[in-house]
Parts: sequence; structure tokens; C-alpha cells
Amino acid sequence: MSHKLKIAGWISVGALAGALTTVSLQTVARGSLAPLPLEELQQLAAVFSMIKTDYVEPVDEKKLITDAISGMVSSLDPHSQYFDKKSFKEFREGTSGRFVGVGIEISQEDGLVKVVSPIEGSPAFRAGLKTNDLITKIDDTAVKGLALSEAVKRMRGEPNTKVTLTIYRKDENRSFPVTITREEIKTQSVKGKEVDPGYAWIRLSQFQERTVDDFVHKVNEIYKQDPNVKGLVLDLRNDPGGLLDSAVAISSAFLPENVTVVSTKGQLPESNFVYKAAPEFYQRRAGADPLRSLPPQLKTVPLVVLVNEGSASASEIVAGALQDHHRGIILGSQTFGKGSVQTVRPLGPDTGLKITTARYYTPSGKSIQARGIVPDVLVDETAQGNLFAALRTREADLDKHLSSGQNTTEITKDPAFEKAREEARKKAEEEAKKAPADRKAPEFGTNQDFQLAQALNQLKGRPVAVSKTQVVENKEEKKEN
Repeated sequence: MSHKLKIAGWISVGALAGALTTVSLQTVARGSLAPLPLEELQQLAAVFSMIKTDYVEPVDEKKLITDAISGMVSSLDPHSQYFDKKSFKEFREGTSGRFVGVGIEISQEDGLVKVVSPIEGSPAFRAGLKTNDLITKIDDTAVKGLALSEAVKRMRGEPNTKVTLTIYRKDENRSFPVTITREEIKTQSVKGKEVDPGYAWIRLSQFQERTVDDFVHKVNEIYKQDPNVKGLVLDLRNDPGGLLDSAVAISSAFLPENVTVVSTKGQLPESNFVYKAAPEFYQRRAGADPLRSLPPQLKTVPLVVLVNEGSASASEIVAGALQDHHRGIILGSQTFGKGSVQTVRPLGPDTGLKITTARYYTPSGKSIQARGIVPDVLVDETAQGNLFAALRTREADLDKHLSSGQNTTEITKDPAFEKAREEARKKAEEEAKKAPADRKAPEFGTNQDFQLAQALNQLKGRPVAVSKTQVVENKEEKKEN
């Protein structure tokens, strides 16, 4: 892989996470199946038989069938997927916000695993692991050169089993082993704090089963600290989405009761639905409104919503609902543009199918698919501009992506955008030559967070550093009548 491709791949990772799904977890009993194309199925059986008998070496029958199913589903769009036993388990962990492990948020630095933050109350937290600790070995396996996904796999496991991590603590210049007993970890998808007197920041990193409860807890914590909050920033940057009902609940926390949050349209009658800001559209337990304890001020507090190219799916539902109802100012960069809903249907006890069943539409009827949400105020990610935004992949860049479904046709990419992409690639190459400490992007929510500073300026009525370079991407155009 060339140096340029490595850089582009590195920049694209976060945005590609924006392809995570907004899902509705369902088991659907179908009364009848569509008529089967018998001739084509006979061909499929014939091919299976030929491979079984004629291929140069024996093949596994189950793998052949699984691969055939995977190929059929993946040919539909970028978000439909067949889940085998392993991937189904991982998917369930991702949407539930629960997994068995040691409890750390991690990244990579110089080929090693870096502790970004131990999850409060987790085994790693109790064992004394700290932010910026480097993990050099997992049990007897050296971490240097190990893929991050492989490192995660080795640290996870069954409850009550042990794993030994060798830690290098830079500020103490020492290495030491820590043996940790794995247990179920509940991830935190909500962070928040008062960033200025009277002004609060709440960040949602994903829409999981726990997100609504964690959001309510964090909001109440902030209002207990300061009952006179004058402005709130809802941070959805790089939030790839998650569960549809969680997105409806978060939108409902800010909106008047019973207004439309989002609608869905698809082939099945049950895919055509309007979700409103009312408990019956988002609560998981009968009779219990998870938002009931929120302070009433949340319905009227001045609000700015931060979004960027990595804000996708459920994030776009929230941003679109708040924008259409004029409940808050959307600030940042054009979002990812994933406006499709996936339904997960179990095929057995440990396999399943995630299939695109609908497009979703904002309250005003706009499809976000392949378009995204355009902020009310375009603001760059840094004072120097949106240095790498042109390298980030959006829904419209994905192979086989759905159109918006609103009388549109695909058009070729804008030459100006391609030029911006090349300039961004050169900047990324220059940035990659710097020491890691010098090229690291400021963490969201810190005093170095440029977009957050502009959001606070917006709330305080101060001048906002509006982008002079951002161009709204529209890779679809209306057909002429």
C-alpha cells in the first residue's frame, strides 16, 4: 500500500464508522413467502454441486452456503449484512453497550495499545490503569504490530477469567504487569459537564440501549450542579448512530409533546410509520417513560447541536428533527447522509439478517439518504479550516448506496471537490510526518475544541467563525421535468 493510500485510509476510518446502522431490532413472523424463482434456484443448486464435486480440493459445505448468503445480502447496499454466530454476538454487544472485558477505551500509538480512558468502575479502573498508559503485552503476546481489533479480541473473553496486561507508564518510566479479572462492562455513550458558568456540553458517542438512561442521568447531574443553565451544546460529532428508539427519545427530550420526530417508508406496511415525541414511540418498558425525571427547562433552554461528516444515521434523525422544528441551531459540517433503516431479524438462536427495510425522512419530509443534514451554520473543525474533511467518506461515496428516493439521479463528482481532496491528502501526509503529540487532534469537550468554542459563541450571542471554505456536497440532482 502506498504512503498516500495509507494516509487516506487512516483519515477515512472515523467517517466509515458513520456507516453504522440505525436499527430496529425485530423478529418478524411472515405469514407467507414470495413465489420462488425455481429455475434460478436450480442453477444455484447445480453450481453448489459442481463446486462440491469438481473443485481442485474439498470445500466446506456450510462455508459455501454461508458465503452464498453473505454475497447475496451484501450485494444489496452497504448496510445489509448476514450475521454468523460470531458477528451476531458482536453486533448485539455493540447495540446493548455491554461486553465482557477489562473496561478501557483504547487507541494505537507507535504500534502499541494506548489507554484513552478506563471506564469508571470497571476492572481496569479498579486495577489503577491510567489515561496514556501503553499496553505492551497481553498475556504472553507482544502487542507491537498487532491489529487493534486483534488486541481487543484478546482482552475480551468469558466472565471471571483473568488476563495479564504488561503496562508501560511513560511519566514514571517503568513497566509492570497487571492481572485483571474480566467482567461484564457497561459502556458509557454519554459524557457531559458544565464547560462555562451557565453553559453545559453533552456528548453522545453512540445510540445504544443504555444511552437514554445515561443521558437523563447526565442532564439531571448538570442541572443539580447549576439549576440556571443558560445554554446547552448537544455534541453528535462522529456519532455513527445506533438504535432508532434511542434517537426518538433524545429528540423527544427537547421537543414539544407529540410532534413528528421522523417517518419511515419502505415496501412492507410496517415499514411505513411516523414516530412522534411521545413515550409510546420510544419506551422499552410498558408504563415507564425514561424521560419523566428530566428538568422541564430542557424543552426551552437555548440549544446548539454540533455535527460533522462522521455524524450518521440516528445522529441525523436527531439533528434533522431539531432543525425542522427550529428547536436548536445545527452547527458544524454536513453530515454523513445515512438515511436508511435496518431491521435485524434472527434466523436462529445465534445467526441473523440485518436488512435495509426503509428510508427515513425528517419532519418536513426531506430524505437524508446520500445527502445528510446541512448545518444552519457551517464551522470548520479547527481555526485553520477543515483540513482533512475532503478525505472523509460519506454515504454518497459508498459503493451500491441507495439514492435519496426523491426523484433524483446520481451525478459525477465535482472537480472542485476532487481538487480539495488532493489538497487535503497532501496536508495529511505533512501532518503524518510530525511527532504524534504534535499531530493529535484536540479532544472533544476541551478548551482546545474549536467547534465547541464557536457553539458557545453562538449561545452567548458573540461572533462565530463561520467557514469560508466549506462547500455543501450534493451528489444528486433533480431530474428535469
